Amino acid sequence: MTGYDTDWPADSAEFCPHPDATDIFVVGTYKLEQTEVPASTSRGEDNASTPPPETPKRPQKRRGKCLLFRVQEGDQFELLQETELAAILDMKWCHRGASALPLLAIADSEGHITLHELHNDESRLRLVQTISCASTETLCLSLDWSNRRSPASSALGNLIVSLSDGSLSLLQPEGTSGLTVTDSWHAHDYEPWIAAWNYWDTNVVYSGGDDLKMKGWDIRQGGTPTFVNKRFDAGVTTIQSHPHIEHILAVGSYDNTVRIFDTRKPLVPLTEADVGGGAWRVKWHPSPARKSDLLVACMHDGFKVVKLDFGAGDPSTTLASSDQSWEVVKRFDGHTSLAYGADWSFARDGGDEDTFVASCSFYDHTLQLWRA
Repeated sequence: MTGYDTDWPADSAEFCPHPDATDIFVVGTYKLEQTEVPASTSRGEDNASTPPPETPKRPQKRRGKCLLFRVQEGDQFELLQETELAAILDMKWCHRGASALPLLAIADSEGHITLHELHNDESRLRLVQTISCASTETLCLSLDWSNRRSPASSALGNLIVSLSDGSLSLLQPEGTSGLTVTDSWHAHDYEPWIAAWNYWDTNVVYSGGDDLKMKGWDIRQGGTPTFVNKRFDAGVTTIQSHPHIEHILAVGSYDNTVRIFDTRKPLVPLTEADVGGGAWRVKWHPSPARKSDLLVACMHDGFKVVKLDFGAGDPSTTLASSDQSWEVVKRFDGHTSLAYGADWSFARDGGDEDTFVASCSFYDHTLQLWRA
């Protein structure tokens, strides 16, 4: 299968959930540039024997693009727009009602969150707001909207953002179309790669990072964690609350393992799935009919769909007691580099059993569209 060349390294892929735009998806790229200031070549006789000074280096420049695509017939897709920004680390569409325009939030490498509205009739994204969460030397690493399970017609959800200085920032609606930073606190001693809401209790946030810890937070209690799980063998990279099963949380790590937790007992996993490569992103299937299926971007080992045994009774009890609590039911190896970005389509054109997946990889800057 021939992939699409995104030109710059790709690390994020997100399908639009809006009912009028399920054929739309975006891919984010991250290009690191480091340029040197040329040393002066004019040297007089007096200093001819003096070694030239070290060439001063400019700060690293991180550049990115948001690529907007539309799925076409025949499992093809077309590029609609390129928007150049600072390097992109994460993106999420806000779940909104049909009467509101689709809205995309982008986390960039210069401490900003940018909000972009999709004007589907023009096939274009338009920037509507830029929010500064930190200095331009600080990277916004991840973000998540709180209203996955309760999309309002026009209102925005809250947004949680993790930053490379170890902090989390809470952004809340201001007016009808914008967000403002209402709280920020130190959360991790090393990069917190991920911050995610409990979709069933939107006062609760989870975060994980390179300090080998997952933490829970109640946004009403400020910077004091509700729990700290230190039982990881490597950095925590990805977390997603299950949109269809209460209390279920998927957590990925550099240690090649996806752990499934009951949020009421967040220190001991219900099961652990060895996915073969570091788990950079986990995404539950958007359809309730496939609530057992988890898409995983496995970094060094491609993309996989893991099926969990939630059974017909209590999902936590069934999963914890199952003889075979998980299995890999699909894998995609059409990439030759780090598997980073992946998402399920919200469209139902192929039925629940045949869903589009967009996946992207880093150093080979490749995008693929496949079904799972």
